[in-house]
Amino acid sequence: MRIQFDTRDKKPKVWNILVLSCLTVVAIVLLALFGEGVETDIAIGCISIGYFAIVIGMLLSAWVKQIQYNPYSYNTIYYMGFAFFLLSVLVSSSLMTIDMIRFPEEAEAVTLLPALQRSARNYLLISFPFILVFSIALFVSNVSLIRHEGKRVVNVLGIILSFVLLGGEAVIYFMGRMIEEEHFLTFFTMAVSLMAAVYLYFESMLLGSIIANIVAVRYEPDPDKDYLIILGCGLRKDGTPTPLLKGRIDRALRFRQKQLDETGKDLIFVTSGGKGPDEVISESASMKQYLLEQGIPEDHIIEEDQSTDTHENMRFSKEKILKAGEMGKVAFATTNYHVFRSGLCARRVKMRAVGMGAKTKWYFWPNAAVREFVGLLTEHRLKQGLIFGGLIGIYVILALLSHYM
Repeated sequence: MRIQFDTRDKKPKVWNILVLSCLTVVAIVLLALFGEGVETDIAIGCISIGYFAIVIGMLLSAWVKQIQYNPYSYNTIYYMGFAFFLLSVLVSSSLMTIDMIRFPEEAEAVTLLPALQRSARNYLLISFPFILVFSIALFVSNVSLIRHEGKRVVNVLGIILSFVLLGGEAVIYFMGRMIEEEHFLTFFTMAVSLMAAVYLYFESMLLGSIIANIVAVRYEPDPDKDYLIILGCGLRKDGTPTPLLKGRIDRALRFRQKQLDETGKDLIFVTSGGKGPDEVISESASMKQYLLEQGIPEDHIIEEDQSTDTHENMRFSKEKILKAGEMGKVAFATTNYHVFRSGLCARRVKMRAVGMGAKTKWYFWPNAAVREFVGLLTEHRLKQGLIFGGLIGIYVILALLSHYM
């Protein structure tokens, strides 16, 4: 079923998850204080299973509603990324509760606490096949990228990330085994849990980002647009579009033709991109010339030639559109790996534009996707800090409770 973009007027709220979490904690604490025996342990396990299952459902529901409200939002990354994490916790809790039911004589009063403390490490193990495949793909694509594009720092980002991901998983796994086999001090156990929590956060963000961009790229805008912004991305030495930029323009032209065929409605192109220090003309002028050569009337092209990054692309293009008339319905064309972050920039300038992505060479996409992911991590620092800090705090508390109870 196709999820429609921008069909909701209200942003989904997830405060009910906080309320449910507080109620669940109160129930578990009361059971731990006033209950006793294996029956209490099983009851706590069943409550935990129900809690995680309900929260996963809430996150997935919020994810769908968020896409319907605003598909280009950090919330889509968080909701899906942490839903996958909680799924791993749900599986672990379910298996442990089943063991308590089957072998009650072996159950311990605080069985679930160590399980929750290990949840980040368990998630890394469960997600290892994905990380392994992703890291191999990054490595292979970067080797091909270096062979085609040359040795540059940005062309080895994927190789570095692949080693960091696999190396981090290996270190956390072996340190976790050491904790289970020997009796280490609390601070060592806590250090491993915190390392796992750090990796948990970034793996959740990575997985959520990949899914968010796949959804954004696969979505085909409705053929009812008034304006179509084409985002610039560099020129050849003679001022003509690079293959990457040409792909974006051709994608926009195909959409325009489809809209004409289906509805008979024409649109206005907004060529957006300034002149770089090593470029003979602006990206906007180069794109306009290409469009004219494809038979697009000049009065159907608006030039925006001052922008230097994606945020300025959207902000200055919006100003040009408003200057030309009413905002109308807007779409933008860029490369597939760039759709989500471009949409994020559009919404920040309060322009409800929907994106379409042009294909790129297979070896270029993974490394470019990594750069986009890094770009996403540098934004919304306050929200990320709160979530990351909260995650760290939870695992610190779990480590202390596991040690002293």
